Amino acid sequence: MIRYYMMNQKAFQDYYPDELSHCYGCGRLNEHGLKIRSYWDGQEAVAVLEPMPYHIGIPGYVYGGLIASVIDCHCIGTASAAALRAEGRNIETSGPLSICHGLSARRLSAPHADRSHIGDSGKS
Repeated sequence: MIRYYMMNQKAFQDYYPDELSHCYGCGRLNEHGLKIRSYWDGQEAVAVLEPMPYHIGIPGYVYGGLIASVIDCHCIGTASAAALRAEGRNIETSGPLSICHGLSARRLSAPHADRSHIGDSGKS
């Protein structure tokens, strides 16, 4: 159950500087984005997203790509906030939140394609 007070506090993603706030999943500056938000609830981090009817995969189920976006944005936000917390710093007074140390993003220079090979099932 989402606690009401979470909705009255800033999410981890709200502390990202403007240059890191355009993500489709959690970017506060992406007007078409999902607006995924993560909050501390004691020692746990909770992600909040209310899927829309058009986020359907098959009737009754959320599209898997949306679930992947929630995992991606929630994990990065939580790791960043946890690193700050581990340093004894307060997210509200430490300035803009940065992406975790050691993580980076790179631009693909060409379209990306994933390939899968279906092997022999062993049936005759």
